[in-house]
Amino acid sequence: MTLSIVKSQTVYSLTQLQDDDQSKIEEKVDSSEKPIRQILGATVHLYNFAPKVNAIHKIRSFGSFTDMVVPDVDNESEVISSHVGDSTDEHSSESSGQVVPQKSLLDTLILAEWECKAEEGLFRYDVTACPTHTIEGSYGFIAQLNEGRASKKRPTEFCVDKVDQPFDECKFNFCKAMQKEVLFAFEESQYGRGGEFEEAFVVSGSPNLVVINVSPIEYGHVLLVPRVLDNLPQLVTPDTLLLALQFAQEANNPYFRIGYNSLGAYATINHLHFQAYYLSAAMPLERAKTTFVSKKKVGHSSIRIEKLVDYPVDGLVFESGGDPTDMANLIGGLCQRLAVKNIPHNMLIVDRGARVFLVPNYFSQRKARNELPQDVLDSQVDPAVFEISGHMLMKRKEDYDMLDEDWVLKLLKCASVSEDVFDEVLDLCLL
Repeated sequence: MTLSIVKSQTVYSLTQLQDDDQSKIEEKVDSSEKPIRQILGATVHLYNFAPKVNAIHKIRSFGSFTDMVVPDVDNESEVISSHVGDSTDEHSSESSGQVVPQKSLLDTLILAEWECKAEEGLFRYDVTACPTHTIEGSYGFIAQLNEGRASKKRPTEFCVDKVDQPFDECKFNFCKAMQKEVLFAFEESQYGRGGEFEEAFVVSGSPNLVVINVSPIEYGHVLLVPRVLDNLPQLVTPDTLLLALQFAQEANNPYFRIGYNSLGAYATINHLHFQAYYLSAAMPLERAKTTFVSKKKVGHSSIRIEKLVDYPVDGLVFESGGDPTDMANLIGGLCQRLAVKNIPHNMLIVDRGARVFLVPNYFSQRKARNELPQDVLDSQVDPAVFEISGHMLMKRKEDYDMLDEDWVLKLLKCASVSEDVFDEVLDLCLL
């Protein structure tokens, strides 16, 4: 880890230290109970990343559930184990059993701050007590019983038939969340150095904030909210996607996945945000077979484009070891075109940003047309990015107990688009 010298205030007396400490405590108490819309001038933690984006350093993808040793390709000696991934029967394990390797300063910061918020009682339920098991079958779907998310998650406040909707400050947005839910700001360094932590950063402008998800799906579940005070709607652009890729790169952890849901694909808040959490098991989407579509030259990078094969939903896979800016320009531009065409979509960022999955999702449209099987409707499971990826969040114990691979395939196929729509998505990608 790079060490750097940070200029500190000169201290002349112990009284000065006591006065400063007391003022910081009072300021923290006062500001933590205020909404984020009043965060200007408040003090938060800060993580700085380097302004010059390096080429993506690939972390080996998961190959199978039997290969749960997933070292960085440059460090073959590191051994990682999991209680979740090596269970293939119907007996449940709990989320707290997983081992999360810490690989970076950002990784350590996320987990430490998340644990602090848990101790403060800011979550609506204890996600580490949620039973989890791997479903028998060739796909290795992961099931979790999360009754708290069903009963305590904030309801959707907008129509689900349009991807592009204007920001509405009257509806819930992250400016209404409390400052005590903020973990830290995630900002580009002004001094050309990256991987630095600042304890007390005075907020100015419109910060990129990392906040807790008060209705978590998994351990370490956080939200990345770009330029929170700019009131951006839930639409991906190249610059905001680049921030998410930089977040993945700085975390440097194969168990850390970042997801995105557009409106119409089960985003529940129309305020731009990415979700991220740790899961020490391979997501089935990551292990899905693919076939080559094209190799596209973008900027200085050559980006490989593939499509999913023998997976219950159709989707695209982008892979690059080049400049993340080029990856963001290609995929972010595609997301903008999908929004114009009103095609809902989900995105999963894995392998430290080296691979991105993009899946069009028509589940809500079929639901609106009353085309879904009754048992799928009764389950109340609406597949967003993590369900699409194979991490099934069940809201009722009876469904969790009876869950099998055939039912998961049935659910996910309800989200897959028609061949004509997927061909349109391919055309939009290759423009």
